[in-house]
Amino acid sequence: MDTTQQPAQRPQPPGRDPQKAKLRNEPNKGLTRIKSIICGLAALCLSTLCAQPKFEYWPAAQYDPSVPTPKQVLGFDFGDRIASHAQITSYFQALAAALPAQAKLFDYGQTWEGRRLIFAAIGSVANIRRLPEIQAAMQRLYDPRRTNENEAKKLIADLPAVIWLSYGVHGDEISSPDAAMVTAYHLLASRGNPAVDDILSKVVVLIDPLQNPDGRERFVQNFNQNEGPEPDPNPLAAEHAEPWPGGRTNHYHFDLNRDWLTMTQPEISGQIRALRDWYPLVYVDLHEMGSESSYYFAPEAIPYNPHLTKEQQTNLYWFGKTNAKYFDQFGYSYFTREEYDAFFPGYGASWPSYYGALAMTYENGSTRGLVVRRNSDDTTITFRETVRRHFITSLGTCETAAAHREELLSNFYRYHVTAIEEGNRDPIREYILPRRGNVSAVDKLAGLLVRHGVEVSRATAPFKAADGKEYPPGSYVIPTAQPAKRLVRVLLDENVAMDESFLKGEERRRKRRESSEIYDVTAWSLPLQFGVEAIPANARSQGSFEPFQSVPPGRVEGGEATVAYLVPWGSAPAGRFVAAALKDGLRMLTSDRPFKQNEHTYPAGTVIVKVKDNAATVHEIVRRNAESSGAEVIATSTSWMDEGPNFGSQWVAYLRKPVIALAWDRPAGSASAGQTRFVLERQFGYPVTVVRTQQLANADLSKFNVILLPDGGFGDVPGPAGAKRLKDWVQSGGTLIGLGPGAVQFMADARNALLDVKQENLAGVEPPKPPVPPTPATPATPATPDTGRVPGKIYKNQEEYEKAVQPDTDLPSSAHGFIARAKVDTEHWLGAGVAEIVYPLVSGRAIFTPVKADKGVNVAVYAGPDQVAASGYTWDEYRKQLAYKPFVIYQHEGRGNVIGFTSDPNFRAYLDGLNVLFLNAVFRGPAHVGGGGFGE
Repeated sequence: MDTTQQPAQRPQPPGRDPQKAKLRNEPNKGLTRIKSIICGLAALCLSTLCAQPKFEYWPAAQYDPSVPTPKQVLGFDFGDRIASHAQITSYFQALAAALPAQAKLFDYGQTWEGRRLIFAAIGSVANIRRLPEIQAAMQRLYDPRRTNENEAKKLIADLPAVIWLSYGVHGDEISSPDAAMVTAYHLLASRGNPAVDDILSKVVVLIDPLQNPDGRERFVQNFNQNEGPEPDPNPLAAEHAEPWPGGRTNHYHFDLNRDWLTMTQPEISGQIRALRDWYPLVYVDLHEMGSESSYYFAPEAIPYNPHLTKEQQTNLYWFGKTNAKYFDQFGYSYFTREEYDAFFPGYGASWPSYYGALAMTYENGSTRGLVVRRNSDDTTITFRETVRRHFITSLGTCETAAAHREELLSNFYRYHVTAIEEGNRDPIREYILPRRGNVSAVDKLAGLLVRHGVEVSRATAPFKAADGKEYPPGSYVIPTAQPAKRLVRVLLDENVAMDESFLKGEERRRKRRESSEIYDVTAWSLPLQFGVEAIPANARSQGSFEPFQSVPPGRVEGGEATVAYLVPWGSAPAGRFVAAALKDGLRMLTSDRPFKQNEHTYPAGTVIVKVKDNAATVHEIVRRNAESSGAEVIATSTSWMDEGPNFGSQWVAYLRKPVIALAWDRPAGSASAGQTRFVLERQFGYPVTVVRTQQLANADLSKFNVILLPDGGFGDVPGPAGAKRLKDWVQSGGTLIGLGPGAVQFMADARNALLDVKQENLAGVEPPKPPVPPTPATPATPATPDTGRVPGKIYKNQEEYEKAVQPDTDLPSSAHGFIARAKVDTEHWLGAGVAEIVYPLVSGRAIFTPVKADKGVNVAVYAGPDQVAASGYTWDEYRKQLAYKPFVIYQHEGRGNVIGFTSDPNFRAYLDGLNVLFLNAVFRGPAHVGGGGFGE
């Protein structure tokens, strides 16, 4: 590492110069002093230039002067400043304009804040000229059913290797987007460089310079606002410390590197579309880690996902060895096979593996600014150095892909040959998604699989599976004998096996109180997350099927209503309809009990739009919202029910319009807050007012009738005053909803007394009993002086010793993201329209006691010890203790409601099966307050 290289200094505004300030106070000496300063600066500049040669990203590289440099386009050299999204985009536009025969820009989307998402294709003149041909050939190699082996060999002999280098998925991991600019410049401007010439002739390099522009802008803005005259290497300096929510995430605070399975965010859904257009053979996601770390590149740590092929695992060594060669040459340290595993398939560096690519992550020790001092060894790292490291591995990846061009293409074709072969002999020959229950969730899952590149067929008539069971028309069938076979299994399997030896190691580390080596969640089964059936079959079904097509829009059945429109509750489209209708000002009712009319059974929660309660425009509003939401809406000409409550029953409540405040800013967890806001604003189209958490202590809360507390470490904020204000507001008719263990812990705190539950310690570990206070009849015993000694003990065996060293009190060992099974009280209004079994994702150490029956209702309770773990991995002790504990708690307080979700129902916005539970709390909560409450 070159620790002598100094960071570039930012030009100073004149007002910051203390010498000039002094001159203004000494006018008689001004001229002399100015001359002295000029001479001194000239000497300093000369000595600096002599002592510090221009920073070289690649030694002795020769560049074509006609290719624009960042200095010419942006006004600074690579690594001198942290480039903004606009600057990065401008530079790639300049390169494409200067060398149109070798560089072409593509747009693949737009962020929530309106910023462009682009990637550049760079290659030789011949390869750039035939990009459409290369894309078409990769589509043919992807599917061996349309391309036989001889045809594949001809394609492979002539094709370049397409690779994708992806930078900046986390906005505060700052070095990789600048490294993207260096990489593009080096490839396009190098002259007399045989290695680069070889890369350009054999590889088409696709560069996505910035996956998360919105997060990047937050970081850059904070850095620029807090930087002084010179970059500060102190890690505590404000320029290194980001305010809430930080720059890591996108506009809605999503970690984009966890969005690849459900594609809720435009940054990732657009990138996946582009990847499926090109099928790059190599995908690299370039990240940063803490400043004290060195550099990580593949191969990965265990555990590997069992649906990765051995060939994919071993071929990563090609790239690791090339990177190691160059790091040795430059004197940089690195590590491999540690920390970053390949088990979770929802990373950017994992998902491409399941269409047959070699996918990997590179992690760089960050400066989080232009310079930082490492506490571990007191060395100073500059931003330029971190940019260069990512540039070196980017170039090494290109070089390795060129060296292995033919093998990469052959392996890609062979990957899909073997996928189809495996599918034809797999014990699971197909998955069936029956279109029943929450059919909109079934449709959504089928559509999501198609977006992943999975082949999905839809039944046009009833059919029987191989086991004789019959399924309704509209059900979906996903065969495993297809190019995406391994992706089908990894997305739809209820459980994905984890290496047994690794699990034994985890148990050993847990007992030794060492850190877990599980990097992310251990469960992600899409059917469980969506709350739908996915039935594995050991033979192909026979029947009439067609390829999946888009789901038709919703409509009103029965024409124009004379009495009311009925919207059966229990699905996301029904939620979208209600949200839109509330915004449109419709007056609606909701039934807490199911009812039956004209042979149609309507579930509890069904929404009733009475024609006479609304303006003449009600018919048009209902029709429009039915179409846009996809909801089932049925017109009725009578209020008579064959069974169940009529419209005037005590079980039918006015659906009061929610006016929602969401706690925003510290100590609310940024991910929980952002994801909750996203679910309401984007998935259901309903407005939310975000309120700074510290304002809850003194704000006028009467303007709201629903307040959401995201997961987080609430305590001093909102503090006792805020807790009292919240309690007074609830008692006056508000609905307070806590989303996750941190929020529930705040509500359960005895000082706040909003929920009558407690967080549990580890079962079987009893705290020492406090001393009994003296009574008047029993005089106090004189205190014994503390000598620092205790009575001796004899341990008879290892078991007694192990017990003795355990803490007096402890929490359960942390769960690492498993999908649990919980049973819902569907007779409670919070459970209206909800499936009897739901599947929360549980992580962390928090387990809560059930609320007593005289205090509230445990609306959803985790299943027994043998059923509670539906998917993934957790400790036996945790599983046993979680059994029969609450997931959703309801408590009536004064005229209002307090609702606690002990696990966040909006986690990563991919637990669609929990949507109705959450919407019941938000939309139906205000309908169940006493005495009217706030709002309309």
